[in-house]
Amino acid sequence: MTTYIPSLTLPSVVFEQPAAAILLPVLAGTAIGFSTRPKETQSTYLKLRQPPLRPPPWVFGPAWTTLYGLMGYAAYRAWSTGMSSLDPRKVQLTKQGATLYTIQLALNLVWMPLFFRLQRPIEATVDVVALTAVTGYLTYVWGQVDEVAGWCLVPYLGWLSFATYLSAGCGYLNNWDFSGKERAMSTKSKDTKYVDEKAE
Repeated sequence: MTTYIPSLTLPSVVFEQPAAAILLPVLAGTAIGFSTRPKETQSTYLKLRQPPLRPPPWVFGPAWTTLYGLMGYAAYRAWSTGMSSLDPRKVQLTKQGATLYTIQLALNLVWMPLFFRLQRPIEATVDVVALTAVTGYLTYVWGQVDEVAGWCLVPYLGWLSFATYLSAGCGYLNNWDFSGKERAMSTKSKDTKYVDEKAE
């Protein structure tokens, strides 16, 4: 069972102020997205073999912005509710969740550079599996502190489960090696932005 670890936890001011709690993950995620060169990232995404049900690239920006905002609000909500509680157990769960929250945020921000910049699909998939597990536990912990905070993390947890499928599926379909695996875009159809996966 994870406990509260101050050295692995964001400062309390991040959780206490709603603007800080919400903006931190949104801005951090945006910064990571731009640091990995969006045009190159999109090009790589479109050229690699993809599993079924993969969404178009334009979906990710709005989806992640929404999920980061919900994540931040959950952090603020859980902290403000839990730390003002007279129940010592809720206070402890709040602090424990703050450590889990910090860990999951770090794992979240590492995935994109691993997958796209460094082209390490195995490490990226291990990362997203760990991220999903930590977030699941965080949802359970903070859900005991504040029900709304727990529910705010549910869409994020669902998206992470889907992201795990996409990461593992893409890795598998490209033999866990992105070097030299990018494929030319199909010119046969102008109705799709995706690679013709049947072409060799």
